[in-house]
Amino acid sequence: MTDLMALDDPRDAFANQIDYCRANGAPLTARVVEAILANFDGPGAFVAKLRGWPGKPMADALPLRAAGALHALHLSGAEPSLAPLYAGEEAALADAEALIGAAITRHDAALLPWLDGPPQTNEAGRSAAYMAALLWLGAQGLPTRWDCIEIGSSAGINLMMDRYRYDLGGVGAGPPQSDMWIAPEWRGPPPPDAARGKTLATWRFESMRGCDVAPLDLTDPAQLLRLRAYTWPEHRERFARLDFAAYSAAVERPDLVQADAAQFVAAALAQPQAAGTTRVLMHSVVWQYLGAERQAAITAAMAAAAARATSDRPLAWIALEANRATFRHELTVRYWPGDGDANMLAHAHAHGAWVEWLA
Repeated sequence: MTDLMALDDPRDAFANQIDYCRANGAPLTARVVEAILANFDGPGAFVAKLRGWPGKPMADALPLRAAGALHALHLSGAEPSLAPLYAGEEAALADAEALIGAAITRHDAALLPWLDGPPQTNEAGRSAAYMAALLWLGAQGLPTRWDCIEIGSSAGINLMMDRYRYDLGGVGAGPPQSDMWIAPEWRGPPPPDAARGKTLATWRFESMRGCDVAPLDLTDPAQLLRLRAYTWPEHRERFARLDFAAYSAAVERPDLVQADAAQFVAAALAQPQAAGTTRVLMHSVVWQYLGAERQAAITAAMAAAAARATSDRPLAWIALEANRATFRHELTVRYWPGDGDANMLAHAHAHGAWVEWLA
C-alpha cells in the first residue's frame, strides 16, 4: 500500500486530504481544501510556501494547516466574504476558488504564520477511545485506579476526560451529572463494562497530567479561536464540546505543562507510582509529529518502565494514531506485566464521531 504520510508532493497531499474529508463527513472542509489547491499557482508568500513545502506535507498535515488559516479568517470576522461559503450556500460553494483566492491575496501576511506549526485539533471526542481502552484494561485485571500521562495534549481537553459522561455502545462511564455527553456511533460489540459496580475507591482517576510543545490556554479567547479554526465547520457538535471544555477549564484548569514529549515521559515514568494504581501513557493523533528521535526515546523509556512493572504497579500504553499505510486511525493498547504486544481494540474516527470495536 502507498504510505500516504510519505508523500512528497504538496499537491498530492491536498488531493488526498480532499478525499479523506469527503469520506469522513466533511464536504465543506473538502471544498475549502480543494479551493486552496486551485490557487496553488497564485501570487503571494502563503501559496509559495505551500508549493515549496520542505517536509512531508501529509505527515505535517499541511492541508489542515492551510484550511485552519482560512477558517480563522472567517471565525474572526476578518474576511466577511467567506461567511456564505462557511454557511454552505450553494452559490458560494460553486465560487469557492474565487472566494478563497481573493481572501488569500488580501490576507497573505496574516495567513503565513499558520503554516509554522501543526494543527491543534484537540478533540474531546477522542476521550471515548481512551475510556473504552481503560474499560478493556480493567477487564484484563489491571487496577482501575488510573495514573494517566498524556503527550501532545494541546489545550488539555482530554486531560479532563474524568469530567465527561460516556455512552459507549450502551456501556456507560463517567459522572452521570456531567453536562458533557460523549456518545460516538458505536459499531460492533460494546467494550467490557468493567466500571459497573465499581466504587470510587476502586475506579477513579488518581491523576491526569499532560504536556505539549506549545500548549494552548482554553481560557484565552485568542487561543480558543485557534482551536475553533482547526475544528471542521460542518461538525457542529465539536464546537459544542469545545465550548464545554473551555467552561470546564475555567472552573479548574487541566494539569498541562509546556515540555518536550520525550523528556516529559521520562520524568513522569521516573516518579514514584502508588501501589494499586495503573500508570498509563496516552496519546492521540500526535505520534506522526514527534519525529523518529523522540519516538525512539519514548519507546525506550516505556521499555525500561515496563521492565519494572508489577501486578500491583502495572504500566499501560494507549495510542489512537493513524496507520501510515491505510490512513485509518487505530486504537491500540499494550500493558505490562505481560508480553507488551499491541492489542488492536478498534478503528475510530479521528474526531470521535464513531468507534468500530474489534477486541
